[in-house]
Amino acid sequence: MIHLTPNAVKAIQRFIRGSETPVAGLRLMISGGGCSGFQYGMRLEAEKAEDDWEIEVDGIKLLVDPFSHPMLDNVTIDFIDSLTHTGFKFDNPNASAQCSCGSSFSV
Repeated sequence: MIHLTPNAVKAIQRFIRGSETPVAGLRLMISGGGCSGFQYGMRLEAEKAEDDWEIEVDGIKLLVDPFSHPMLDNVTIDFIDSLTHTGFKFDNPNASAQCSCGSSFSV
């Protein structure tokens, strides 16, 4: 299960409403990179891939590929808007270490 805070839900809905093309869902993904080995990624998708996991959270369709799914299990996504940082923040109980910037992790 993936959890979205109320701030994350509002931000995602705002991005979906502002999209110039139809949106099938929000893709959440893990890719290699960052200073800790893996990094988070998000993007609006026009189509669901055949092997995607589709998870609906608070009315938002999340699309997750099979590689990323186990590393995103029980993740909480928040949206922070402050003077020093604006963006999505991932709280991942599967991560054994996280870089100081919070955008990459290791398992």
